[in-house]
Amino acid sequence: MLLDWLANVYLISVYPLLCTDFGQNNVLDPRSLLLLSGPGGIRFAHTDFKIPDFTDYRRPEVVDPNKSSQDSSEGRRSFSYIVTGASTVVILYAAKTVVTQFVSSMSASADVLALSKIEIKLGDIPEGKNMTFKWGGKPLFVRHRTDKEIASEAAVNLAELRDPEHDKDRTINPRWVIVLGVYFGGYYCPCHGSHYDASGRIREGPAPLNLEAPFYEFPNDTVIVG
Repeated sequence: MLLDWLANVYLISVYPLLCTDFGQNNVLDPRSLLLLSGPGGIRFAHTDFKIPDFTDYRRPEVVDPNKSSQDSSEGRRSFSYIVTGASTVVILYAAKTVVTQFVSSMSASADVLALSKIEIKLGDIPEGKNMTFKWGGKPLFVRHRTDKEIASEAAVNLAELRDPEHDKDRTINPRWVIVLGVYFGGYYCPCHGSHYDASGRIREGPAPLNLEAPFYEFPNDTVIVG
């Protein structure tokens, strides 16, 4: 709009000069021709732009403008599905690999897993004796009980216990008691004065609970704790 207005103003100002020159001399003033080649000669439509050729980027089936693209739509749609499916599989596989590596890095190493279990030879512990081992940063008590101890602990009245638990529920083999201690002093805590019986149950002192019985199994003449 602004360019149209300027062009009209310019032509109105030049028009008297053109008429005067041509009326007097029948010849146009060269200056008038020069003026006509100025702003009045500006084109407002640009038709000399070259349209980019995207033929190299188009599929061969849709290059010909005389052919309908619907004829090849099924093939092109199938190709799109294949590409999308293959990309999805690759992305899922990459995500699975990343997650697996992350979970593996969070898992315990082989040396840590080795320390999580301890194997003890039962033949090294005489009857009526107790041996202390270090497992998981805590003292592990393994006691080889006598027949008298087994009978005595089995006959305890549960009503007398602060943390009621039968002896048979704390042992797999009544001959062996395996519990986790609080201190390496055995079944007596010198700091608080707590006493535990031959089954690891609290009998005297301020301790509220029995000694913990960890998971263990007897594969042969040994015991594996953990």
